[in-house]
Formats: sequence, C-alpha cells, structure tokens
Amino acid sequence: MSTALEAGAVAQAIVAAHGLRFGAIASAPVSAPNFSSDDPVYRGAKRACSALGFIEIDAECLALAWRAQTQRLSSFDAALWPDAPEDFGMRAFPPTARGDAFPPCPERLGLYAVLPDAQWVGRMARAGVPTVQLRFKSEDAAAVEREVQAAVDAVQGTGALLFINDHWQVAIAAGAYGIHLGQEDLDALSPESLARLRASGLRLGVSTHGYAEMVRADRVSPSYIAMGAVYPTTLKKMATAPQGVARLGAYARLLRGYPQVGIGGIDTMRLPEVLATGVGSVAVVRALVAAEDPELTAAQWMAAMQAAAASL
Repeated sequence: MSTALEAGAVAQAIVAAHGLRFGAIASAPVSAPNFSSDDPVYRGAKRACSALGFIEIDAECLALAWRAQTQRLSSFDAALWPDAPEDFGMRAFPPTARGDAFPPCPERLGLYAVLPDAQWVGRMARAGVPTVQLRFKSEDAAAVEREVQAAVDAVQGTGALLFINDHWQVAIAAGAYGIHLGQEDLDALSPESLARLRASGLRLGVSTHGYAEMVRADRVSPSYIAMGAVYPTTLKKMATAPQGVARLGAYARLLRGYPQVGIGGIDTMRLPEVLATGVGSVAVVRALVAAEDPELTAAQWMAAMQAAAASL
C-alpha cells in the first residue's frame, strides 16, 4: 500500500471510529494544509482531526501524538484516541512529583466564582463558595493594588481560596492564595518572572482552549488547568469553537493528575454531563453576579454540584 493510500486509510478509520463522538464537519476527511512529517499515521491523523473540527495547532498536536502512540504500541489502533501524556511530549505524571511544580491545590475546587471586584469576592466567600477569583480590570495600578488587597482581606476567615486574575506581582505582595493566568499572559512571562512567581509559593492556574495550549501549560507544571469554553458563551470572543463535553472528557483523561476546571456556558442543567467527564470544578462568571439572589443561587449551584458528583 502506498504512503498516500495508507494515510487515507488511517484518516478514514479515525473519522469512522470517532466521528459520532466529536462530530465530523465533513462527510469525508479533508486535507490538512500543512504537514511536518511524511509519516502516514501522522498525515492520516492530521487529516482526520481536521475533519473532526480541530483547529490547525490542535490537529498538529494530535497527529504527532497519534504517531507517537503508534510507535510506542508498535501498531495503529483507530479506536484508541491518544490520552497518554508521554505521547504528547509531556513530562512524567503526576505533575506534583516534579521538582518545579507549583504548590498543589485541592483536586476538586468545587464551584469556582469569577468575580469583578473585592466586594463580590467577599460576598460570595461568605456565602460559602469554596473558590473565588478576582478578575478586576483597570489600568490604574493603585486601584489594582487596593482591590487585590481588599479581596485578600475579604476572604479572611471564610475558608474560600482566592485566585487573582493576571496581576501576579500585586497578588504576591498582598498574600493571595493563588494567581490565574491566561495563555498569552503565561507566554509573556520571562524566565525570571516565572521563577519569581514559582518561588512565591502562590498556586498557579492556567486557562487553556485545546490540546496545544494544554501541552504548553503543562510545561510550567501549574497547580490547576482550566479548560473551555465548554459551551457557547457571549462573554468574550473565543479563538476556538465551543469544545463540548466529548472533547472535555478527552482533555480530562490526558490531564488526569491535575485539578481541572471547566468553564464557559455551563448551567445547572449541564452540570451532570460536565462533571461526568472527570472535571472536578466548574467556573461561573455571570451566573452569580447577574442573579436576583446571588447567595441563594450559589447555594443551588453547590447543591447541584454535590448531587451530580454523588451520582457518578
């Protein structure tokens, strides 16, 4: 069988095995625009992953993993979707055993409320929300310092774990529990800044939107990894389409060993299928802030999460 035909057979087999789960966007695999190898499994897998709707960088990441998996097992198995960290070039798991790992946080962070200011942080912490994030947007450095310190003060005595979005230097000075960074913010850190952040003892959470970003995030061994957007959301323009629970489940299997947070368009009706993927936390942005009774809504969310987790 020629390399081209073999690659075509690989692509057809992968789409046939996983098309219903991930949703093929074409009736037959389409040619991916860029190949970095002549290996037929790699080329076929990249065509298949493109047909399954994965963006270029994720299709490339998956295709390389398919090739590595095939080499490791000495055979190609279309049914075996890659989920071994070593096939993605990731270091040994669990990440907490690595010498450069950020400090651990609870495996299940529970309801994770992303909030606009310190007043909301304190309010939801007092309502019993276990994990809160201050996402305060301002170009005023003094205002940022005041808000971060106020948020740190607001969670005292509540048991809530407070993560600060973006403002990592201020978070260190204020004594926050942790910091949350988006992919671009993480990439922008110099080695010296990353070393300072790691030495501070703060926990680090990182946002990801697909395989390539998860692999990049894993290189710094963060405390948790957030994955999304799971469902459609109007909060911000996303570079990737909604991931869906099929992809979320595949991500969760690859990242087992990390605390995981699902985010994006999740409501209480969707909680059971989200938690069934193995994700131990669900982040909400507007569900609490926009509620008529935020405390009652938080209690309902936490009860729904407990019920969903108990049914697994």
